[in-house]
Amino acid sequence: MAETRQIPVYLFTGFLEAGKTKFIQETLEDRRFNGGEPTLLLVCEEGVEEYEPEEFSGHNVRLQPVENESDLTAENLIAWRKAAGAERVLVEYNGMWMLDSLYGALPEGWLVAQEFMFADAGTFLNYNANMRQLCYDKLKSAELVVFNRFRPDMDKLEFHKVVRGASRRADIAYEMADGKVVYDDIEDPLPFDLDAPIVEIAEGDYALWYRDMSEEPKKYSGKTVRFKGRCIRRKGVPANSFIIGRHIMTCCEADIAFSALICNLDGQDMPDNDSWVVLTARMDYKFHRSYGRKGPVLTAVSIEPASPPDQQVATFY
Repeated sequence: MAETRQIPVYLFTGFLEAGKTKFIQETLEDRRFNGGEPTLLLVCEEGVEEYEPEEFSGHNVRLQPVENESDLTAENLIAWRKAAGAERVLVEYNGMWMLDSLYGALPEGWLVAQEFMFADAGTFLNYNANMRQLCYDKLKSAELVVFNRFRPDMDKLEFHKVVRGASRRADIAYEMADGKVVYDDIEDPLPFDLDAPIVEIAEGDYALWYRDMSEEPKKYSGKTVRFKGRCIRRKGVPANSFIIGRHIMTCCEADIAFSALICNLDGQDMPDNDSWVVLTARMDYKFHRSYGRKGPVLTAVSIEPASPPDQQVATFY
């Protein structure tokens, strides 16, 4: 379903007691954000804190409880917005619901203007260890991740790595108990030297390299790289080429995928199907019929038989 005009959506995600309600309350009390525009606030979970609408900057906000994930339909969203006469929508999202439920239900014309994730620093690492898929789901598209109740004895790097495993663009803020906010300034240098004659990709860095190479393939054109990978032969791959890569897990076992590249032989023998090798190869960014488009193409310099890595599924952390 479509709206007749664009409706901005401000999305606030995180788990219970993460600080979402407090932040939204303060935001709607701020005249710089809330200048009286008719606003719909979708409340998708009930926490300890409750909203105080009488404190909002104006009487322009309609609260709409959303009790079930299945209630998130384009029809309901449009009906609730029209009933509120709203020009914009704020969403306090349930941390146990997947974001695809909301994004898939947004009517045509509803655009997410900003997305923030909030987390209690004292419980976040446990949540991530035990509910990685839910955490990754909220981190992957957030523009700002706020860790509340951050203590001086906590290691920012632990939190930084988890966020960067899902997103390289999100800003990260640490809010102390006294209200002081410190922004993350940890640099993320690549764990390999792009200026070296041969760019050595360690076994534990394959996922990081593959993502960086996929995002900026032209950066690697003309480079020589060396990494360990699994060789695969498939129908449709030219006789002088093979596929080489590794399985990568982004957030959980359900999303493990074989992430690979095309490699052309240059006088070498074809490696055995489903064998592990250490490949040294030149990289180019050009058309290859196996891709059906331009992409990163390897040309073998040397192929050495190898044992599988200790951790066969590569990860980002």
